[in-house]
Amino acid sequence: MTDLASSAAPPRPTLSDRAKFYGTWIVTALVLLLLPQVFSSGGSLTTFSLVGISIIFALSYNILLGQTGMLSFGHAVYYGLGGFLAIHVINILAGNKFPIPLPLVPLIGGLAGLFFAALIGWVMTQRSGTAFAMISLGLAELVASSALILRTFFGGEAGISANRTKLFKVFGLSFGPQIQIYYLVAAWTLIAIIAMYALTRTPLGRMCNAVRDNPERVQFVGYDPHVVRYLAFCFSGFFAGVAGALAAINFEIANSAYLGAVQSGTVLFAAYIGGIGFFIGPIVGAIFVTILSLVLSDLTQVWQLYFGLFFIIVVLFAPGGITGVLMMHRPLLRAGMLSRMLPSYLMAALPTLALCIGLMLMIETTVHYTVNPHEDSFRRAFGIPFDAASPLTWAASAVLIVVGFILARMAWNRVAQTWDTTLTAARAKVHAQ
Repeated sequence: MTDLASSAAPPRPTLSDRAKFYGTWIVTALVLLLLPQVFSSGGSLTTFSLVGISIIFALSYNILLGQTGMLSFGHAVYYGLGGFLAIHVINILAGNKFPIPLPLVPLIGGLAGLFFAALIGWVMTQRSGTAFAMISLGLAELVASSALILRTFFGGEAGISANRTKLFKVFGLSFGPQIQIYYLVAAWTLIAIIAMYALTRTPLGRMCNAVRDNPERVQFVGYDPHVVRYLAFCFSGFFAGVAGALAAINFEIANSAYLGAVQSGTVLFAAYIGGIGFFIGPIVGAIFVTILSLVLSDLTQVWQLYFGLFFIIVVLFAPGGITGVLMMHRPLLRAGMLSRMLPSYLMAALPTLALCIGLMLMIETTVHYTVNPHEDSFRRAFGIPFDAASPLTWAASAVLIVVGFILARMAWNRVAQTWDTTLTAARAKVHAQ
């Protein structure tokens, strides 16, 4: 029996594995530390701060969706409540001159998210699947509407503002300059990532995966799936509250937008587009979604439409997200056969690009006639000038869409055939080694 137990135990990590593991965290910390030295503008620092907040928020959401299999449409509730409580705490600390520094305020926001998650989570996590999703949606709408009614706490449409520079200073830091806020967000981002990764390696994290995959079997071996879901819900609420507090500190204001459906939808997009099946997936998705939203908002006024179309494409053709697509190529990379796919990808990229340009022309032209019909017909979208009133624009968009779709379909069928052949050869080569 002892031999059987020892043979079933997982192998201990080697020295190289441990060096690679700790080296990854050290490199991440160095990147966060040196990033402002490369991109030192105020806009870059603000973008990096938003990315860090989005990473914490997306990872907290992935504890529910990716780790435990609970689809939530109201995760912004804990994000927003953590932000509002952080703003109130800042005002209380500043008004009473309490010797509590700003870097500890995100912890208070996290405790607020944990408190509300623990308060309402026991009932919500009784069920999973569609029932849980609908309950989370109803709760989100209830809290969001209450934000406009309970003006004492939520401040109505204007929200609640604060001055972060009036708090107790540590090492002479006032946290007025954006560079200091960046390092505050970066430090909390690194701490939160490490903590949430460690959570996935605990027995609770493993049981969350088991509840996601087969709750009946979990119950059969003696664990209560409801308790597992509830604990995961509480941890998720805590880290969402930390993200909301950091957002409130960054903007020095908290308003009803923190609690809205847009905020819940954005974190869902970030987690799913990045890839909920991998721990790094929400990190990739948060970076991608934050930067894409900032860039698209400067290029077109209907950037949300393109955002939604991209999400639909990911759901239909890449359900594993960006990370899933990248991980698919690992066998080819290990076998040294990735270069075989490049010609097929390049061949498929051209008609796909033509299809995208045609769709962009069609959307922007339609927007002109439905949203701004009285404005000048000469428009510019994605840096491309065109005349929305010209028949040539409509004809060009139709030709690009039809021809691009036909050629892209043929090209991607060819990519699929090449992929099957190359992947089979790569696996055979790896096994032969």
